[in-house]
Amino acid sequence: DAPAPAQYHYLWEISSGDVPAGSTVRTFGRLSSYDSARSEAMLAAHHSAAQHKLRLNTRFVEPFSPQLGSYYLVLGELETVDETDHVLCPRLLTCIEGVDLSLLQNAVEEQRRYFHDRKAAQANT
Repeated sequence: DAPAPAQYHYLWEISSGDVPAGSTVRTFGRLSSYDSARSEAMLAAHHSAAQHKLRLNTRFVEPFSPQLGSYYLVLGELETVDETDHVLCPRLLTCIEGVDLSLLQNAVEEQRRYFHDRKAAQANT
């Protein structure tokens, strides 16, 4: 069987614990730090006047040339280090600096509506 397709989740949904460990996710945020010796980076995003952060284990995407402060799109598996600490292990880490983030968010919302409507239609058949 093929793995389930990755769903888009906002950084604040992941950092709040709404997304279970083991999920394959797509997300995006600003690369705020990178430590090549530890294969670790930090992705950040603002939402509702709060700063949300997510740690990345970059061992599968190295070597890469980080552009700190730029936006990145990440596809990978979410792991839990302890009860509350999530780490995303990217298989894909792409700089998306210059992308219109409001259009990207609109696309995520449209995709969510589509999947919700499709699931509802399948439940009614």
